Amino acid sequence: MEKTRDTTALAPTLEVYTLRNKNGAMMTVTNFGARIMTLWVPDKTGSLGDVVLGYDSVSQYPEGNSYFGAMIGRYGNRIANGKFNLDGAEFSLTTNNGPNTLHGGPKGFHNQYWLAKPFKNKGADALEFRYKSPDGEEGYPGTLVVRVVYTLTDENELKIDYEATTDKATVLNLTHHSFFNLAGEASGDILNHELQINADYFTPVVAGLIPTGELRKVEGTPFDFRTAYTIGARINTNEEQLNFGKGYDHNWVLNKKDTTIFMAAKVSEPTTGRVMEVWTTEPALQFYAGNFFDGTNTGKGGKPYQFRTGFCLEAQHFPDSPNHANFPSTVLRPGEKYSQKTIYKFAVVK
Repeated sequence: MEKTRDTTALAPTLEVYTLRNKNGAMMTVTNFGARIMTLWVPDKTGSLGDVVLGYDSVSQYPEGNSYFGAMIGRYGNRIANGKFNLDGAEFSLTTNNGPNTLHGGPKGFHNQYWLAKPFKNKGADALEFRYKSPDGEEGYPGTLVVRVVYTLTDENELKIDYEATTDKATVLNLTHHSFFNLAGEASGDILNHELQINADYFTPVVAGLIPTGELRKVEGTPFDFRTAYTIGARINTNEEQLNFGKGYDHNWVLNKKDTTIFMAAKVSEPTTGRVMEVWTTEPALQFYAGNFFDGTNTGKGGKPYQFRTGFCLEAQHFPDSPNHANFPSTVLRPGEKYSQKTIYKFAVVK
């Protein structure tokens, strides 16, 4: 495993780590936001392609798109009005998405420097990240100690293992925010990708993308991906939920009842033959189709990222769970350990 530093950066130093496997797959990761900068996996001819959006230089990340390849916390997705109640006390968070808090706030985990340590995980290249979030950071209670491990296996899997503890009751919803394009980043839109999501329900939203609290059946709606559809097949349907998000930007309730690992989604890209499966212990999955890209993000090779040129599949708990008693709890208390696993498995169909 290789490690490089950006010597032009102000302290703390931007670091870049390179992980490889025996098949030639490779990923580069920076300690800023624990962000995945590149992820090279083979296509049906054996040629490697970078399937995540990002920048050429690590120095571009602190001022660039807030979420490219980032670790998200303390709370993935939105909390309505930046407020929640816990054990009889109200907590006010820093808002950064209109009146709401998005992805932990402007100084969330995506904009923090993590302590990084490369190691071998059962013979595979791995990278451990640690971050200590102080009590009151962005308004969240409790000093939170987080450990995240990325492992690139010889089976072309990106494994992400999460752990956290707290000294006060708090809420926690960690997730990962790479934007994928299995045809290769900057290769065009993602509308021909075929997507399957193993979910009978999703959580509808109001304007501003805050959940209503309802669990709605996907059956008979453009949100039914129980059978694979291309992303573009129904994304432009004149339907209230799609209009709110300019397309898909919603939370699917996975067909699982416990914390065992589960195949949440499968994506196939026909021209390259690349396939990505998402396995997770989490109860839900956010599918975002890059509806807010407008060409203002200039990515690798100086190419602008246009409308719907990348998608996210973020394994998570439900958005705004602290304000919905019927949603799975995201409360973490002293003496408990937060633990979850998500795996992005890459393969090809020839």
